[in-house]
Amino acid sequence: MALPDLSKRLLYRDGLLLVIDKPAGIAVHAGPSGGLSLEAGFDALRFGLPRPPALAHRLDRDTSGCLALGRHPKALRKLAALFREGRVEKVYWALVMGAPPEPEGQLDRALEKMSSREVGWRMRPADKGGLQASTRWRTLGSGGGLSWLELRPLTGRTHQIRVHCAALGCPILGDPVYATTRPPAGLRLHLRARSLRLPLYRSKEPVAVTAPLPDDMAATLAARGFPLNQ
Repeated sequence: MALPDLSKRLLYRDGLLLVIDKPAGIAVHAGPSGGLSLEAGFDALRFGLPRPPALAHRLDRDTSGCLALGRHPKALRKLAALFREGRVEKVYWALVMGAPPEPEGQLDRALEKMSSREVGWRMRPADKGGLQASTRWRTLGSGGGLSWLELRPLTGRTHQIRVHCAALGCPILGDPVYATTRPPAGLRLHLRARSLRLPLYRSKEPVAVTAPLPDDMAATLAARGFPLNQ
């Protein structure tokens, strides 16, 4: 996969903040072994400033949608405080297999990291200890063996939404790690960082940004008659 022109994926821009539409399948930063990452394309997002922007938070490699960047160190400190204090409203949309036990609710389930030679590392619900994690869900539609969920993570743990959906008995469509069966080749993770709402300025309304649906997710929703104007 080639790195896209991130300037064409810009959803919001002001003096402190950029929000881009992160594509699926690209890590936000290079791992220990290197490889393609979004950070390699941040120089195209300087827009006249002396240095490129930097990540204010992170999304999984396979998750797409709203990703916030701070344009300079002062902006990054302000954004980091908002995310750390839980003041950023994050909304995700997911297509899941099956349905949660109730149309809406909140799952409070600690998570821990595990690793093995066979499968590498992943996150799992922790019976004791672990990092506290909470996710609210609401069902927006259901049919054909799938459910369309709105998910609001109240904490920001690695793979939180993916693990919590699997723990609810409805893993995300296309999840190669947490689904009970491996998805068909070419079926990507149907998880979208749909919107961000950031109270960035004291005397202004919060900055609200929404990412449009990618074609494959929109097609799956439309095929089941789910209304997309929510």
